[in-house]
Amino acid sequence: MTTSNPFPLPAVAWSRPLGLGWSDPYRVRYASNLDDGPHHGMPLGGFGAGCIGRSPAGDFNLWHLDGGEHCFRSLPACQFSLFEQVAGEAPQAYGLGTPEPNSSSLSTWQWYPPSTPERSTGVYQALYPRSSYTYNGVFRSALTCTQFSPILPHNYEDTSFPLGVFDWVVHNPLDRPVTLSILLTWHNSAGWFTNTRKSPDIEIRDDGSPVYDYQSAWGQSEGNVNHSLTTDQGMGLVLDGNRHPGSTAAPQEGEGQWAIATANPRHPSPDFPQDAEIFSHSRWDPQGDGGELWQTFSRDGSLVNLADGGPAAAGEQVAVALAVRFTVNPGQTVRVPFALAWDFPVTEFAQGVTYYRRYCDRWNRDGRNAWAIACHGLQQRDQWQQQIAQWQDPIVGRSDWPDAFKMALFNELYLLTQGGSLWSAASAADPVGQFGVLECLDYAWYESLDVRLYGSFGLLTHWPDLEKSVMRAFARAIAQADDRPRVIGYYVTQGQGQVLAPRKVANATPHDLGAPNEHPWEKTNYTAYQDCNLWKDLASDFVLQVYRDFYLTGSQDLAFVADCWPAVVAALTYLKGFDQDGDGIPENSGAPDQTFDDWRLRGISAYCGGLWLAALEAALALGQVLKTADVPLDSVNAAALEPTLAQFRTWLTQAKPLYHATLWNGQFYSLDSESGSDVVMADQLCGQFYARLLGLPDVVPEDCGRSALATVYDACFLKFHNGQFGAANGLRPDGSPLNPQDTHPLEVWTGINFGLGAFLLQMGQRDQAFRLTETVIGQIYNNGLQFRTPEAITAVGTFRASHYLRAMAIWAIYVVDQQVNPK
Repeated sequence: MTTSNPFPLPAVAWSRPLGLGWSDPYRVRYASNLDDGPHHGMPLGGFGAGCIGRSPAGDFNLWHLDGGEHCFRSLPACQFSLFEQVAGEAPQAYGLGTPEPNSSSLSTWQWYPPSTPERSTGVYQALYPRSSYTYNGVFRSALTCTQFSPILPHNYEDTSFPLGVFDWVVHNPLDRPVTLSILLTWHNSAGWFTNTRKSPDIEIRDDGSPVYDYQSAWGQSEGNVNHSLTTDQGMGLVLDGNRHPGSTAAPQEGEGQWAIATANPRHPSPDFPQDAEIFSHSRWDPQGDGGELWQTFSRDGSLVNLADGGPAAAGEQVAVALAVRFTVNPGQTVRVPFALAWDFPVTEFAQGVTYYRRYCDRWNRDGRNAWAIACHGLQQRDQWQQQIAQWQDPIVGRSDWPDAFKMALFNELYLLTQGGSLWSAASAADPVGQFGVLECLDYAWYESLDVRLYGSFGLLTHWPDLEKSVMRAFARAIAQADDRPRVIGYYVTQGQGQVLAPRKVANATPHDLGAPNEHPWEKTNYTAYQDCNLWKDLASDFVLQVYRDFYLTGSQDLAFVADCWPAVVAALTYLKGFDQDGDGIPENSGAPDQTFDDWRLRGISAYCGGLWLAALEAALALGQVLKTADVPLDSVNAAALEPTLAQFRTWLTQAKPLYHATLWNGQFYSLDSESGSDVVMADQLCGQFYARLLGLPDVVPEDCGRSALATVYDACFLKFHNGQFGAANGLRPDGSPLNPQDTHPLEVWTGINFGLGAFLLQMGQRDQAFRLTETVIGQIYNNGLQFRTPEAITAVGTFRASHYLRAMAIWAIYVVDQQVNPK
């Protein structure tokens, strides 16, 4: 028997009292944007497998089981409950979902009391991919439930599994035996997670973004069935949809099954209670008062064993229950595992456009593998927790890093599971499958290239093959064209009526890889807020990410460079076409034509111009790699290679001195060459940061770069509400706004700030880097934005665009630290 929790969460984990409400959480800036409230916890589930979320109150309330779609609501019947009776005392039993469900269902159940400012009843902790619930002051036993999914770096199999493991550690600190029973109940929602509107119309929302109607099959359970199952590996229940057991037809989207399992007492682990009794109840009414379970469970921790496989009738819903009852002697500690698995193998985008999920490469594609996956989780749980600890311990142990930074590093990876992520089964063209994460739930299109310039460092660091699969998808898309005209939403918001533009011009770098309602990876450039064919940063973003992914993964993957090279040439050549005066630098048009897509830049801009220079340097480095390659590279036109590089050198030689001479004002780089603005743009030297990151020549003189960075830190951070919020995107040198009504310039963008932190660290400004970074982390985790990190926050306690991809730029700080502190 163990005497303590063998896998405790590190002290740096984010923590909050169980069930404690939020007195004044940040609220959404625009009513049309998503705001589910602050009750978000760490998600469970593998990348692209669909995920579920469980709040710090204990209720399961987030259901991302249909690829790219969002559902946030509690299912009261999905939860743990616990019975305890100390020898010689009266029993007590509580449902561990807090607060009490907002419905009349389960009215016979007693609910665990939430924490208040005066009294804590437990602690929630999270350090992705593990979180835990520790219960204090109510039960007499010491109780902790740690939950996790096997998210493992450089692991392209287990990381895809649709699975959550729950490891209960129970200790008896008393001088008398304690009888306990842990109950897991689950609502059969097989068949719910699919859009019942197969061809929804696309409309322009009031903020100019394209949206479509999503209506799940929530609550439609007719024909669903449950059955108990016992094998050597576990005991539990399978919750099936309405497919006939003998059917060999391929499953459709939403079809599949759930499973819950615990250890089989006949084949226990050493720390499983030896006297454990398992109770299984295969059919009860989750919409009723719950008395058929609670009457016996609250009395003695038992259930009526029931094996009823009858299908749900029209309008009926069904649930299951699994309980483990055991006795813990004085001073004894035991562990009781549970596993929750789901198998919904198909994702459908537009009607008839279907993909199998990545986990199907390990488990077959029939949608009947939930039990096998759950039992596998029970068997592998300790090994997986050891692997997670081995991954996290070196970072957690860094005494020179703030605890908040170490916490946020891991927790910001949540989006790779929760961000509508897709991960398809492998194919000959994509041997690890295709991958994608939404820009955010409000801007629901995949892998926005300007955003992932910052937000893809976490994926690159831990799953580089997935990162390269995304960039290969962009490379394939660049040459494609789609002439269908679309309404540009920005002009609608400006009252200028319907301005039309083609969806995708050949050789224009696409903004994104498409949306869940069409065909991701194939139909790109979904966003229609701006005409992204005119953007001046996307081509540079693409080239920089290609070279970054090569350079930071050992500079050995020549096939990746060769696959992307034709697109590199096409993208830069297309962008050079916007150099209207032939001076070597493409000009911004005066419309918002870059990632700050409400911010007008005119002429040569510090932001886009610097990225252009860095991209030319990166393209030359990529070309040199190909020139010296000692293997045949079929996709590269060797004869055209040197003339192409010569052209890039000419552009760079012409552009580099012009950029500095035009924009340097003696203190920082001006916003652009034509507006006359004196605004200090926080991200003016992103190109310089990338050049140094990739070992390329500086874009600007070092002393000028340092002066500009110091000005940004002072004007945009310290002078913006005394450094309380982070760095605003653009302020005048005295910290005042050019226009108090501006949107983007006065927002604090979390990912841009983490990028600035990386730049500060790169330039030796360590204290400043972590002061800025910790400030933004505090804004997220102290104001109810955890596990839904937004793009932007404001000085009046509002946010915009939650669940945002760019915030994973926090891993850029890690990457830079490895460069400047290789030990």
